[in-house]
Amino acid sequence: MRGPKGWLQRLRQWLLWLWHHEATRGQKARGLAAGVFMGCFPIFGLQTLLGIALASLVRGNHILAAAGTWISNPLTYIPLYWFNYAVGCRVLGPGPALPSLEALQQGAIWEMGVAISSRLLLGSTLVGLASAALFGGLYWCLLTRNKRGSAHT
Repeated sequence: MRGPKGWLQRLRQWLLWLWHHEATRGQKARGLAAGVFMGCFPIFGLQTLLGIALASLVRGNHILAAAGTWISNPLTYIPLYWFNYAVGCRVLGPGPALPSLEALQQGAIWEMGVAISSRLLLGSTLVGLASAALFGGLYWCLLTRNKRGSAHT
């Protein structure tokens, strides 16, 4: 047996192989963009898997797709999803006000479900598309600039 040190070395080699296997600038930028896009949706527990699946569809880097989903994390959940909901409200019109505790106890949240979720999902889609384009584009530009800089040295 090689022990924990051997397993860590094998994991490191596998990650390096995977990183170099999908090493073009375009693949890296598309992977990051796919992850950021899926990270904008409130689908906890599935963001990483769906980000990797989307990266596969667009031939993007899987590791960067997984990393990109961390645009939403415990520190950013509330501001990100509030912003997504606000964007959805700007497009679809004002949504219902958040219910009081009394209304929640009476089950009023179910009546507002479609109005809230449609605005949140539309906002998540629009913010996700813009964020994916921004982060993917900036990353591609950074990789292009670094490649040119390293070619001159």
